[in-house]
Amino acid sequence: MILQLATERMLAHVDEHGIGWMTFNNPARHNALSLEMWQAMGDILEHFQNDEAVRAVVMRGAGGKAFVSGADISEFGEKRANAEQRRSYGEIAGRATHWLGKLDKPLIALIEGYCIGGGLATALSADIRFATPDSSFGIPAAKLGLGYEYEGLAKLARLVGPSRAKDIMFSARFMPAEEAKEMGIINFIADRDAIEAQCIEYTQRVAGNAPMTVRAAKAAVNTWERGSRIDEVDEVRKMVDACFDSDDYKEGRRAFAAKEKPQFKNK
Repeated sequence: MILQLATERMLAHVDEHGIGWMTFNNPARHNALSLEMWQAMGDILEHFQNDEAVRAVVMRGAGGKAFVSGADISEFGEKRANAEQRRSYGEIAGRATHWLGKLDKPLIALIEGYCIGGGLATALSADIRFATPDSSFGIPAAKLGLGYEYEGLAKLARLVGPSRAKDIMFSARFMPAEEAKEMGIINFIADRDAIEAQCIEYTQRVAGNAPMTVRAAKAAVNTWERGSRIDEVDEVRKMVDACFDSDDYKEGRRAFAAKEKPQFKNK
């Protein structure tokens, strides 16, 4: 199923395996995020969240040269020139960021080429990240004089540690894929001719597992990352209880005993 969007710079569809695909389609500008792309991203992710047929989501960049190269700086003079415009821009981008964080289904990033600035922040919203050997990562904010939003920097610091986060921000340097993997920014490196197949195989594996279990695991890790607030921990415990009370748990036990592949129904 192909989603109808208000811009051609974003593409989205759901395949026969229940995988939702979101593609940044602005290759002429290395998939730099324009305001209309931020708007469409929020629309796509909200749809995927509410579509029960979607078991997992993959996001990627079109053209093979970049995942996302950052914000579309060419728009800044018109749409982000002062504090008031920044707030308006931020509301639209914030909705997309909200859904990147709220999506309770596994989110995988398929990265080819540059993953820079806002693109890296977007990629860090994924649960799992694949990249090609020639991919590079960085946040050039210090070269532009702009401030980097707290939430994105906090996410980076939690992932790589404070000292490495400062190095990335202070130097504004680009890191190769191997260094990014060693830091924990990406999970897997795959050759260009194999990355799509490997990403699909992995995502289909995830999509075939018990959705309630996967959702509870994601919620638990996210809750820990945010500081283990009591109310969020209680919600995770309820999700774990729901797994044990589910038909999928019965199906999992049945299939294990019969040495068959389980057919989970998300209930």
